[in-house]
Amino acid sequence: MLLDVNPFTMMIFNVFITSAVLITLYTCNFYYLALLSARRTGMHATAQVGEPAVTVHLPIYNEKYVASRLIEAVCAMDYPKDRMRIMVLDDSDDGTVQMVEGLVERYRRLGFRIQHVRRGTRDGYKAGALKHAMRTTDTEYVAIFDADFIPPKWFLSRAMPHFAESNIGMVQCRWGHVNENYSTITKAQALSLDFHFLVEQKAKSDSRLFMNFNGTAGIWRRECIEDAGGWHTATLVEDLDLSYRAQMRGWRCLFLKDMVIDAELPVQMNAAKRQQFRWAKGSIQCALKLLVDIVVKRGLAAEAKIQAFVQLTRHIVFPLMLVQFLTLPILLASDVNMHLVSFLPAVTIAIYLAMGPGAYLMVIHRMYGGTWRSKAKILPALLVYSFGMSVNNTVAVFDALVGKKNEFLRTPKYGIVKNTDGWRDKAYNLPFTKTTLLEAFFGVYGVLGVFVAIFSNNAVFAPIIGLQTSGYFFIAYMSLAHSRFKRDGRPPAGHRGREERMADVAYKMAVSGIVALIAFGAFVALDGYAKGVYPLDLARGHLTEIARTTEPLAAASLVQDVRAHLPESGNPVWIFSTSDTDWGIMHAHLDSMAATATGISVSPVDSSAYHTGMSNIKASALELRSSISNATPYMYVNPYTMLFSAMWVAGIVGIFAVLKRRRDQIQRYDAARDA
Repeated sequence: MLLDVNPFTMMIFNVFITSAVLITLYTCNFYYLALLSARRTGMHATAQVGEPAVTVHLPIYNEKYVASRLIEAVCAMDYPKDRMRIMVLDDSDDGTVQMVEGLVERYRRLGFRIQHVRRGTRDGYKAGALKHAMRTTDTEYVAIFDADFIPPKWFLSRAMPHFAESNIGMVQCRWGHVNENYSTITKAQALSLDFHFLVEQKAKSDSRLFMNFNGTAGIWRRECIEDAGGWHTATLVEDLDLSYRAQMRGWRCLFLKDMVIDAELPVQMNAAKRQQFRWAKGSIQCALKLLVDIVVKRGLAAEAKIQAFVQLTRHIVFPLMLVQFLTLPILLASDVNMHLVSFLPAVTIAIYLAMGPGAYLMVIHRMYGGTWRSKAKILPALLVYSFGMSVNNTVAVFDALVGKKNEFLRTPKYGIVKNTDGWRDKAYNLPFTKTTLLEAFFGVYGVLGVFVAIFSNNAVFAPIIGLQTSGYFFIAYMSLAHSRFKRDGRPPAGHRGREERMADVAYKMAVSGIVALIAFGAFVALDGYAKGVYPLDLARGHLTEIARTTEPLAAASLVQDVRAHLPESGNPVWIFSTSDTDWGIMHAHLDSMAATATGISVSPVDSSAYHTGMSNIKASALELRSSISNATPYMYVNPYTMLFSAMWVAGIVGIFAVLKRRRDQIQRYDAARDA
């Protein structure tokens, strides 16, 4: 498969295979957890523990659409008022403050032990708020709910008995999805979260492996929090950090599969991307912070260490996916046989389907039982969504690896429950970011990759590349379509209305410009492939025919076809070039081959001259085919392509800059008016 390939192609192939192996290992680990979750009963000891005092922490920041829903649901829980203390940890700087203040006062008059906590700072973000609250928390247990959750009345009365054993430090409930059927985006997120809870969390809890607290819908034993060192603000996922430190101290964490707490899924694409970004970056931060201690921890089972490593580093899969996506078309264009079973190309797609969608369908069937078919219909959407998110999450991974400063960017919630609920004209809408530019680039590259697969006689890879390509275009399109430039829901008035209208016009023009640049980039990429790479594919095909033919005149004719597809002069390897990839030298070899073919065409077929001549022609054909294969990858990085790519990226970045400047102007104007 790798005969006569140049070092550059070999390096790319090794990178591709390494990425594929690592992705396969992470995927197989998920299937291993699926087997564990299916075999374990998930039964935990419970006992009557009475009604111990519990403090409910509600960390919020600018949640005017859902804060009241959360507080009302907590106050409606069927737990004695004198045994339940409620602390609303409010770091808001908008109208949420006044709304919460009034609601807290109303419930206080009704006899609830509820407190509106204002730090006056956002230091440490959510972790900082929780850490601050622990200073005045004196109850044995602490429950935590994020703003988008709706705890049921029975939550505390049903959850507390699971603390029967003294080494239970935390119980985590399963997330429900109050708006799962709102859109394709929410359906895909719901299925992904169900995989996490019903497979990963269940398997780890039942097997006593390290599992993580999901930040909300759970209860902690206060002694466990303090023994583990309390809430840390060094990462974006304080929940994962604390739960791992607690388990390293010997505390046990439980997942309660049958206790489902409804929550609101992000409905805006840019909000979903922000949430995914935070989870991906935070996980890698925890890996850098905790993995060494976990590996050297004595008394910890090897399986627990391996599973901890996999969970903390699993977001590395996203950059590996991009690496595979980038390298596969180059390898196909270089005539490297990428079929898993070389003599049966169809087996390649079959194995991909079996390892991916096929196995996931089996997991879905086990998870949902009789309703599995309706969930299975969402799997294609989840695959597209996950592939598209790989760019966003890759940026997050590299942010963590290079130690970029943390900023906890909240996920906006809009109080979406019914399918008829709207969010587009509400506050907190997020605009698209520069990551959308990368997503568009990968989409364009994917279109080129599909054509490479088809024209290099590797059409079996076209669906694989196409699925990822559709994911990048989908995420980029939804990021643009869900972007709005509104002012926190305030009606425009006077000059402010004109400013907003101008911003809307600027936004529409920017989107149109980006779409035009993407379309132009796709056209240039396809045109470049058709004129630069595809002719080389045809030339290699003709050389293969020459190596197989026994007719000198047929070989001479094919030589002329090869000549027509090769540039007349130059060398595509413009840095550290060699004679092996020089077009002029290749043409000289073709001239020699044609002369030899013409000369022996009049010789008897059984003569030594005939056999020697044909052997030389075939050897030259194979040598030239190898030279063209070596030259092909460099056609993608020629000076013209690099210059155009730089101009193309500069154009889109320029549009982003104009758009950002316009938005900043509006914000400054509003600040001046409000001052």
